[in-house]
Order: sequence, then C-alpha cells, then structure tokens
Amino acid sequence: MAFNKRKAFFKDYDKNAEIIAFFTCGGCSGRRVYRLVKSIKKMGVDVIHLSSCMQMEDYPECPHIDSIRKTITDAGIEIVEGTHH
Repeated sequence: MAFNKRKAFFKDYDKNAEIIAFFTCGGCSGRRVYRLVKSIKKMGVDVIHLSSCMQMEDYPECPHIDSIRKTITDAGIEIVEGTHH
C-alpha cells in the first residue's frame, strides 16, 4: 500500500517504478539474502529497501544487519533503509 501510494520511503519513486520482488531475510543468519539477491539482480533490480523492522528501536536489534547490507551492496544494488514506517 505504501509503495502504491508513494508514501514514506517510497515517496521519491515515479509512476513507472515497479516492485519486482518482496522477500524476507529468512531469519538468522540472513544467509537467504545472498541467494535471493543473486536471483533478483537478473531481473534488473537496482534498489532494495531494508524493512523498517530490521532497524526500528521497537524491535529486537538484528545481529546480522551489517552482513545483509554488505551482501546487497557487494551485488551493486543500492539500499534504502526503510519501508512503510
């Protein structure tokens, strides 16, 4: 809904932007991210939004956030920190 209405961290996207995939880290240790990033990169993904729950103070701190970020940036994909919150 936030993406469709271009709210919160999606406000800068134009009407031609598309969501190509939506996935979770797969739980600790986030190792699922590598495989998924590799797959969606082939689809032309250039930005990945890290979920707000990975970064909000109201949630337990993600102990693997730095390695998840590194996996994404090493693939040459830009990171936006946040989604609908």
